[in-house]
Amino acid sequence: MSQSELEAAGSPGQFGPFYLQELIASGGMADIWLATNSKGETFALRRLRDSSLLNFKARKRFLRGCRILSEIHGHENVISYIGQGKIGKWLYMLMEYVEASNLKVLAARDDVVFQENICNILIDMARGLEHIHDSGYMHLDFKPENVLLTRNASVRLVDFDLAQPRPEVPKKSPDNPGTPAYMAPEQLLRKPFDHRADVFAFGVSAYELLTGRKPFGGDSPDEILRRQLDRSIDFVPPRELNADIPAGLERAILKCLERDMEKRYPVVSVLVHDLQTALYV
Repeated sequence: MSQSELEAAGSPGQFGPFYLQELIASGGMADIWLATNSKGETFALRRLRDSSLLNFKARKRFLRGCRILSEIHGHENVISYIGQGKIGKWLYMLMEYVEASNLKVLAARDDVVFQENICNILIDMARGLEHIHDSGYMHLDFKPENVLLTRNASVRLVDFDLAQPRPEVPKKSPDNPGTPAYMAPEQLLRKPFDHRADVFAFGVSAYELLTGRKPFGGDSPDEILRRQLDRSIDFVPPRELNADIPAGLERAILKCLERDMEKRYPVVSVLVHDLQTALYV
């Protein structure tokens, strides 16, 4: 975390009935604290930043993320929702606290737990995504940074601020949410999309976790899109970068990464089945 992020998050101390013990993570508009109550119970407390209080778009996203998580959290691969509220000027949400790091961090440092459990991690990521879709939503910011892994290799999907209801048919979004490197071509082209955009993001994430690089590089959305649409530029099948990847797993990843969403997995349950078959789990 940068010095400016630390300063924006504030300091440990009393926060209503909670005591903020330690800053766990800091994002663009909110900070996550390890918090305890008078009973000594621990929580992950996500608090909207002071600088975002008058940013109505940020407030709306924060509250939407709280509401959606409260509706979908009953799954072992989705972080558990406990409650939400407002203390003084601060909006906050309480979640289960797990000792965990995100997959972006763990992959970068070749974490042993991550390396030894990558097969189950990929399946559990897909199972969490399946649950989100079955609950009527799209995540729309699915990426390694939003997947937590605990010390006992348990997966939790987090951050639902950009999530949207899953449409019956592909639909355009006025604000086109997401992180460009993980967005599907139809999103970058600002065309109608549906839950299969998450399937594409899963493919990008799995490719990155298994090879150490993204399938479509680029410093701008336009450059990323150009590489997505023209695979002759520098796209490398994942098994050419990591020979240990089973052929069946590569096929599943490539199906997720299809440019045409009609050629991707129609539902994540089929992806889960193919992953389990390819990985003998």
